[in-house]
Amino acid sequence: MSTAEPFHYDPPLTPFLDILFEDGNIMVVNKPSGLLSVPGRLRQYHDSVLSRVRTLYPEAQAVHRLDLGTSGVLVVGLNKTAISSLGKQFMQRETEKIYIALASGRLEGSGHIDLPMRTDIDNRPYQIIDFEQGRPAQTDWEVLKSGDDYSVVRLYPKTGRSHQLRVHLKEIGHPILGDHLYAPPEVHAASKRLCLHAEYLKFRHPVSGAVMEFFASTDFGMDEKIELMLKTKG
Repeated sequence: MSTAEPFHYDPPLTPFLDILFEDGNIMVVNKPSGLLSVPGRLRQYHDSVLSRVRTLYPEAQAVHRLDLGTSGVLVVGLNKTAISSLGKQFMQRETEKIYIALASGRLEGSGHIDLPMRTDIDNRPYQIIDFEQGRPAQTDWEVLKSGDDYSVVRLYPKTGRSHQLRVHLKEIGHPILGDHLYAPPEVHAASKRLCLHAEYLKFRHPVSGAVMEFFASTDFGMDEKIELMLKTKG
């Protein structure tokens, strides 16, 4: 496990919001790595997806979150009806989420991870595996491409624990590139950002009930060798 570094918040300023869909009830955005999903407690951490959405919709509320370093599809409720409906869908696991990650080392095939998790209360924000006090956490995975140093992995979380995908990949011996919390120094240093991206989100529209599906392609901004793997995945 890496030692956490002092946190310096320098969120990307452009685009202000990369909006995939907006209809007055919901807004779906492609969140960049380095931008908080919701405001932090301190004033210097106010800038976030939610605070930016609130410049257009003051009543907006978050209904789920992505880690600071994670990019990808994020939906925000814009009114009470939408917030309530979406919140219930996420709580009751009625949504479908798919992520893509660059994991260290050669990983092949597919599998299922079932490792309960909880917060390390003596070392926040770390999450740890605990078979006695941990909450259920399951992740399905499949490899899209693999090389000697890293693998392109698609992840299907069945639960939504904090840092679940990062911890689960670390526990099977393949931490995510750029992960400052759970990867060893050489894997952390392999990328300037956390190589985890929420590429797909499916939910029901909170007013019409229509099935909504959103996809955002992956761009980790990596070196040519890894970019070639991403372009030839499939």
